[in-house]
Amino acid sequence: MPTHLALDDHLQALAASGTRLRDAAARAGVAAAVPTCPAWDVTDLVAHQGMVHRWAAANLRGDGDHDAAASESEGKAAPDILAWFTAGLDDLLATLRDTTEDAEAMVFLKDAPPPRRFWARRQAHETTIHSIDAVAAEIGHAPLASDVPLDPSFAADGIDELLCGFIPRRKSRLRSPEPFAVLVTTIDTGHAWTVQISDEPVLTTVGDTGNAHATLTGTAAQLYLGLWNRGDELKADGRDDVLTLWRDQVRVLWR
Repeated sequence: MPTHLALDDHLQALAASGTRLRDAAARAGVAAAVPTCPAWDVTDLVAHQGMVHRWAAANLRGDGDHDAAASESEGKAAPDILAWFTAGLDDLLATLRDTTEDAEAMVFLKDAPPPRRFWARRQAHETTIHSIDAVAAEIGHAPLASDVPLDPSFAADGIDELLCGFIPRRKSRLRSPEPFAVLVTTIDTGHAWTVQISDEPVLTTVGDTGNAHATLTGTAAQLYLGLWNRGDELKADGRDDVLTLWRDQVRVLWR
């Protein structure tokens, strides 16, 4: 699951998406509902992301005992939750910049990059996805790809992390008693992945293996939103149940 982006690309995306999340949350209001995460309001969203930033920074510093629940509660109780969020984002960015390339730390995806690169990439996409949730809270519905600034190369990188890192995990729920393959292709960046779905953990191969029973296509940004269950602009061909299966079974946890 190597990344084709540079460390600075991920750091810039993390900083920009964190700012976007904070600003959209401020405009929406902390009590606003989050359409893309129906169980949450904006307070829940900001507290969750602020907790994850603190947890990631703690892992990079070698603190494996970080109390995530206490951190999230701290955020919800903060007099200014957006200032609390910004402090955690700034600390994570500083920690990533100060961490050496050969530092040892926990990572949790198969074939992950070294820890510094893993956490920069993971938090860039984690924060980007949740910034989209904040935009959804502001506008009252799931956004279109045109509603959020997503660089196509960055979006393709996030699709790769999802398809090659997250959904092949044993804890992933994506299963089918009848094996079949889905070809995922971006129409603007030229990326492709073949996802083999069965009653065993998913097997993802980079590229088109030529045996797909269904295809999912769109721009990298459209696929990024759609595959992370934040948008509805991707195009499905072949099996008519592939999107339903994906939306019912793909639920990515933060760790």
